[in-house]
Amino acid sequence: MLAETICSAASAAGLGIAAVTAYRKRFLAATRIAAYSLVPIGLVLTGVVQWVTDIAFKPSVWLGFGLLGVAWLLFIMTRAIERRGGGTRKERKEAARAARNGAVAPAASAPSLGAGLPAVRSQQREKPEKQTAARGSGDDFSDIEAILKKHGI
Repeated sequence: MLAETICSAASAAGLGIAAVTAYRKRFLAATRIAAYSLVPIGLVLTGVVQWVTDIAFKPSVWLGFGLLGVAWLLFIMTRAIERRGGGTRKERKEAARAARNGAVAPAASAPSLGAGLPAVRSQQREKPEKQTAARGSGDDFSDIEAILKKHGI
């Protein structure tokens, strides 16, 4: 009830100020002030003010907002930890196991001999073929290896 009275008084004061402004022949400003002064009384008549006061003055509502804030912070913290590489224990174990299985391209760190002797190039070509045979036919990188062989790398 108090909030409705305050909003009505604010609207009346605003309309008075708009009238004084219009008397000074500043009609555009007076219209703008009148528009702003009608908003509080409009909110009272639609029931928004009663709804807001019910929310603002109940401790259980504030407790609910607090719990929602804590939940939001927990979600944000877990996302930040996952992005930093923490992840779950299972994800870390799988990543460590994948790292131990070997490099993606073991011959990538070998120095390039360029257009050297043909015998050396043929030896380089035989090494990846032996490695692919050892890995099996279900290799995910077979198409990449085929492209590299095609270009003589």
